[in-house]
Amino acid sequence: MSGAPVLLSEEYVQNCFHSYLKSALTQAKAERLLDTEVLSSAEGDLMITGPALCLYFAALRSTTNPPSVPLPRTSKSSTPPNDMSISNCPLAFRPFLTVWSQSVSTIQGLAPEHQHDLARIICGLQPLAHPPHSGLNAIAADLRAVAIEISMRRTFQDRYASDLQAAIDAGSEPQHRSRVKASFVPPPVYEPTSPSSRSSLRSPSPLPSSGASLRSPSPSPSSSSFRSPSPLPSPAILGPDAPAIEFIRETLYAALADVLERQRSLRRMLARDPTRAYFASVALAILDVSISSVMPAGDASHGEPMIRGVLDKTLTLSECPPELRPFMHELCEIGKMARDVAEDDTLIVVRALNEGKTPPPPRLDRVREVLRGGVGWAYDDHHERDGEADVGRGDSRRRTTSTENRAVAFANRINALALGMTKMRAFRERQDLVFKVLAGVTS
Repeated sequence: MSGAPVLLSEEYVQNCFHSYLKSALTQAKAERLLDTEVLSSAEGDLMITGPALCLYFAALRSTTNPPSVPLPRTSKSSTPPNDMSISNCPLAFRPFLTVWSQSVSTIQGLAPEHQHDLARIICGLQPLAHPPHSGLNAIAADLRAVAIEISMRRTFQDRYASDLQAAIDAGSEPQHRSRVKASFVPPPVYEPTSPSSRSSLRSPSPLPSSGASLRSPSPSPSSSSFRSPSPLPSPAILGPDAPAIEFIRETLYAALADVLERQRSLRRMLARDPTRAYFASVALAILDVSISSVMPAGDASHGEPMIRGVLDKTLTLSECPPELRPFMHELCEIGKMARDVAEDDTLIVVRALNEGKTPPPPRLDRVREVLRGGVGWAYDDHHERDGEADVGRGDSRRRTTSTENRAVAFANRINALALGMTKMRAFRERQDLVFKVLAGVTS
């Protein structure tokens, strides 16, 4: 009787992935989907685009049914498996492989011009075929959702700059290589601390209560149920002339405190996967701010979108410096989309009740679940909720409703903004302190 399949090591799979990632970025540059300037600046959501391209090219190369990932040989003398399948995939990567495998046959079945358009959409470019293929955005959303999960892993972040540099140098003469440097900088490392070291992490001027007090005159009714041992420091720097980036940053971090107060599962996640928990918290904070703090143009006295944030300060789009406007504009657009989704949810509930049917879960709730639980949630009939036990996702079954796919696409948009903001210098400077504060959070 043969034993259970031997799982590949995470380190081996990571090495294979980065080998393919360099090739994917190089090929994208050769096909003019990405140029050297974009690769070197690492602007936009390149942190998502790169892994998504890698998944796209892997789908084209897959030759098995069910789909598996062909693996490169690390040396001539080594004899690794030819493919990574669900049977030998490391447990940590199985949700990624499961979601990716659902797209393989669809990608391979596309006409060549539509395959190329899919790559263009992944890179943020417009499709060229007329009429455009109606299903490409949904496929791209799935690939980008997996890419977001990969990009949140510290092992990926630490190696991504070298992947970008390899693509930049590809095709250049040896004497001209490395003249253009990849400027990608990973976010700060989140290091959980021991109880004995927590006292050193306290701010000299902590908030009088939870972070929620920054956005409302009094704490929320449930504020007594959770306290961080080290509250987020008060944004005393926010004087009348405080930079807009500081205002938005402090507003988001106040919302982050609220998110952690409400989500016990995130506080549990801080212990087992702190980096993932931090990004999930930031993404949920962005969604909260976009709903509660963004005032649509029609409701604002200035006739343009406005954010009402910490210490009851306000900020309009025109008051933002040029380099920050794309971020604030996207935050306002996410708020508008969230309100539209909420209205659709209400109409769907009313329609279902009138027809005597059970209403489906609100799409906005599903968006929050994807942000919190990751891409695997959208394809799993059993997922962790606050107060419930963790459930493995190795045997997850895909959901195929169009509503669910739209929830994943919306979550992708929020995650992309979270990743973009956390790369900005002003956020990185503050993140280091926020990471230390979160290190003291307990269930």
